[in-house]
Amino acid sequence: MAPDGAVTDVVVTGLGVTAPTGLTVEEYWTATLAGTPGIGPLTAYDATRYPARLAGLITGFDARDHLPGRLLPQTDRVTRLALVAAAQALDDARADIAGRGDHACGVITSNATGGFEFSHREMRRLWTLGPDHVSVYQCFAWFYAVNTGQISIRHGMRGPGGVLVTEQAGGLDAIGAARRAILGGRGRLMLTGGVESSFDPWGWVSHLASGTVSTRTDPTTAYLPFDRRAHGQVPGEGGALLVLEDAASARRHPYGRITGYAATFDPAPGTDRPPGLRRAIALALTDAGLDPDAVDLVVADAAGVPELDAQEADALCAVFGPYGVPVCAPKTMTGRLMAGAGPLDVVCALLALRDQVVPPTVHVTEPVDDHRLDLVRDRPRRCPLATALVVSRGAGGFNSALVVERTP
Repeated sequence: MAPDGAVTDVVVTGLGVTAPTGLTVEEYWTATLAGTPGIGPLTAYDATRYPARLAGLITGFDARDHLPGRLLPQTDRVTRLALVAAAQALDDARADIAGRGDHACGVITSNATGGFEFSHREMRRLWTLGPDHVSVYQCFAWFYAVNTGQISIRHGMRGPGGVLVTEQAGGLDAIGAARRAILGGRGRLMLTGGVESSFDPWGWVSHLASGTVSTRTDPTTAYLPFDRRAHGQVPGEGGALLVLEDAASARRHPYGRITGYAATFDPAPGTDRPPGLRRAIALALTDAGLDPDAVDLVVADAAGVPELDAQEADALCAVFGPYGVPVCAPKTMTGRLMAGAGPLDVVCALLALRDQVVPPTVHVTEPVDDHRLDLVRDRPRRCPLATALVVSRGAGGFNSALVVERTP
């Protein structure tokens, strides 16, 4: 903390993960370095009538092992996953919420699709019990509660709160907002990130409506970002929550520092203006006070849609030069987790900096030569790492970029 009391350094002190490849941070990281896939067929119902039937699924999760029984009737799957990730992150950070004052600790998260299961259930009640028993407003109240209310109430965090909805870019936007709250003196400890799960039939149809979901039935070829055979993306569930603190008051050695963040919006279709991802990256680097050659790793958005992959590759080449920086896409193992994707990629970046290793991008065997990316494939790559850039894009034109740096 600076002499005038202003916070100058925001660090990550706690991580919580619920992902298709692991229900703890170390489970996730071990699976990621091993290239273990978490994509498979939908199993909760008969999905054969749908054009796409693969998803990144969390298996082996039983909320009764993690949460008190009284919470189960009030929550659905995404709420339970988020509560577990939150508890992990706060425990990892050794968070002293009471000691800091509950108004100094807040929750800012993101969610794009997580309300479908609960809303679907409530709409069924509407038709069964009548309108006096449930309303659409309850569904919207749930949407807010899962992201901030349930977590903040459970842990007594009454500081800054909010929910950001910018589709897949939302998770990074939430982290950026939490960092801003700490830098602005409105909070000293913030829980942030995103967790998603929307694979009931109603939610699954919403994914399919995007027109970007791969219809292939082989998990090894369904989601192939930056590959000649790219055919679309595979949705996944889960995500990550992180504890951010001002460095001066952290109780444990941090995983790393959040030093830069920026968000932009693409121009309207049909204009001559370029997409906004390159500008988001440049602004995030400026915010961090870094030149492009200081970046040692990029964790890519990896859309899996040829046109979008080409746009991302063009932006990375424009900033870093052809083959200028190692690039990885660990979400090839989990699928795209909507608002949970960016925070999980930040966890990946922080652990990569910790262990000095770039995780692999799996199944991509025919990379597009014109992309000119140094894509780390098949197996991890050991190399010195001090700074990583995480990028994420959301449907509708959202672009976000976040810079993390290793702490000595």
